[in-house]
Amino acid sequence: MARPLDAEMLVRPYEMPWRRAYEAYAGLAWLVAFGAIVLDAGRGRTPWLLATPMALVCLLFGVWRTAQALRILVVRASLSGRAMQVIDVRTVERLTAASEKVYLGQGFEWLPVHSQRLYELAKVDYREFLVSPALLNLLGYRADPQPDEEIGLPFIHGVEPLEQAVYRPLQNFEGGLLLVGTTQSGKGVALAILVAQAVRRGDVVIVIDPKNSHRLKRVVQWACDRYREPDTFLEFHPAFPDTGIRIDFTFNWQKPTEVASRIQAIMPPDTAGAFSAFGWDAVNVVVQGLVELEERPNLRKLMRYIENGIEPILEASLRRFYEELLGPQWRQVPEMKKLLHDAQRGGMRKPSEAASHELMGMVSYYEHQVSDSQRTKTIDAQVRTFRHDREHYQKITANLLPILSMLTSGDLGRTLSPDPFDLEDVRPIMNLEKIEQAGHVLYMCVDSLPDPSVASAIGALALADLAARAGMRYNLGAHRRIALFVDEVSNVINLPLIEILNKGAEGGIYSTCAMQTLADLARRLGSEDAARMVLGNLNNLIALRTKDRPTQEFVVETIGRTAIHSMRVGLSHGSDVHLGDFSSSYSTQVSETLEEAIPADILGKLPNLHYVASISGGRRIKGRFQIIDPGPDPRAAKPS
Repeated sequence: MARPLDAEMLVRPYEMPWRRAYEAYAGLAWLVAFGAIVLDAGRGRTPWLLATPMALVCLLFGVWRTAQALRILVVRASLSGRAMQVIDVRTVERLTAASEKVYLGQGFEWLPVHSQRLYELAKVDYREFLVSPALLNLLGYRADPQPDEEIGLPFIHGVEPLEQAVYRPLQNFEGGLLLVGTTQSGKGVALAILVAQAVRRGDVVIVIDPKNSHRLKRVVQWACDRYREPDTFLEFHPAFPDTGIRIDFTFNWQKPTEVASRIQAIMPPDTAGAFSAFGWDAVNVVVQGLVELEERPNLRKLMRYIENGIEPILEASLRRFYEELLGPQWRQVPEMKKLLHDAQRGGMRKPSEAASHELMGMVSYYEHQVSDSQRTKTIDAQVRTFRHDREHYQKITANLLPILSMLTSGDLGRTLSPDPFDLEDVRPIMNLEKIEQAGHVLYMCVDSLPDPSVASAIGALALADLAARAGMRYNLGAHRRIALFVDEVSNVINLPLIEILNKGAEGGIYSTCAMQTLADLARRLGSEDAARMVLGNLNNLIALRTKDRPTQEFVVETIGRTAIHSMRVGLSHGSDVHLGDFSSSYSTQVSETLEEAIPADILGKLPNLHYVASISGGRRIKGRFQIIDPGPDPRAAKPS
């Protein structure tokens, strides 16, 4: 509620810079008086003993009033804004030299006085108070205001005439960073600056880019060429498999069950809990069987045995089991020989066409002749799957097979399930452990525009593998820092990414997530409450231009509120019937209300590359990013 305040009670002085610089007239008058007194004393009309103190007083008030006028003009001069800025390699290196700090562009800390100026500007037409380029030059400003054709209003950044390089300590970003902004607002440019710094620091960098931004990739390549070893940069692109790497996201695990959990993580978010559990169990049975047979599981093997049946794994497992239990001549054991003979004659009903007669006899012996103490859980699970009704089994794995099919088809299958014995494929085979140990920079384009389903599955699988890797690092002790950058996070977010945001800092993972609107994330997760819960794990926020109202409300809630002053002026006068009777009164009243530090509608008017931020536990920053120009691409083919 508003309450009247005296000027002396205000914590900060009330100001109104959006007006004419009336102090200039008073300053001119005082300086004219100073000149007149000096001239008069010089002609001997006024004694110097009297003229000197008078001249000094006039000069003092003249300088004071002129300084007040210049302050108003300087504040008004910044309303023209600043044009988009492209910086070269040398400038980038100078600005990002401190490895223990993160450079966030040019800007200033947003204080209550800036909120006050912004609210006052909402009452007037800011164009009436713009300063001409000639006066800008006279005041020491570079006459490079924001062009009229650029998107956004320039005065938002102009509430502060002085900007400087914005830095925050690297340790403040352990809790993650959320980068939000609508299309073409500058998220790619912001990511380029942040990724370049991570590369220069020597971090292991993983970039998941659904769109394959050429500008972002070019900056990452330049940073790798400039600051790291020649083979540091790795690229993955499902549409161009020949130019990238092969990568196995099921290679590293501590327990076989982790592989099943990773596959479960890429299932659609709306999959019912029962079907998700069945899918996990189906994958786990195959994985446990492969591990028992000393085979390394991969996506292609999982697809083959889940779609065509567990029979080959079960038959191989039983043969090994019987050789250990009954010896090399296990087929000659009387009961086994009899069951194999009965099966060969067709005396046993096969649950599927893939089951051989020998397998039927082996399973029957296991079920009726092997004691419980001799059985293994791995074979028990395989027999249970083998006996499961085939039609029902296909129904419960219906949500799993399409995903595995997408990830194992054509060239993508050879890329995600690499065969080290394929001598014709010379692409390097990588996994997250090798990438971490060698300090690589992995640029993953999941190609969401032409094939969003496959892109979502690839991104989710990579994040599931990284979450498992984070768990290993946490258990064994994190060593090298990992910088994770996820653009369009709503396309790939899953439970493992949420776990990374929750606990990744303990595993040495610094996460940066970029998105357009809160609605995109809410649609992916099922509700706005779920989206807000996820975003609550990110301690830092940078908001570029955003038009979505729920997103704007989320941003202003994060930035917080501040006290705004309003002045009410009252003037009244009157006269009586008697000549000369006249009354007049003048009053001012200053009220204070608690308002949003940055109004929500302002977020939709930010120019490209401009942002507002809540960093390092509540520090408000208004800034702007610059475009990095890394120069010509040395990888580009030269014209003949």
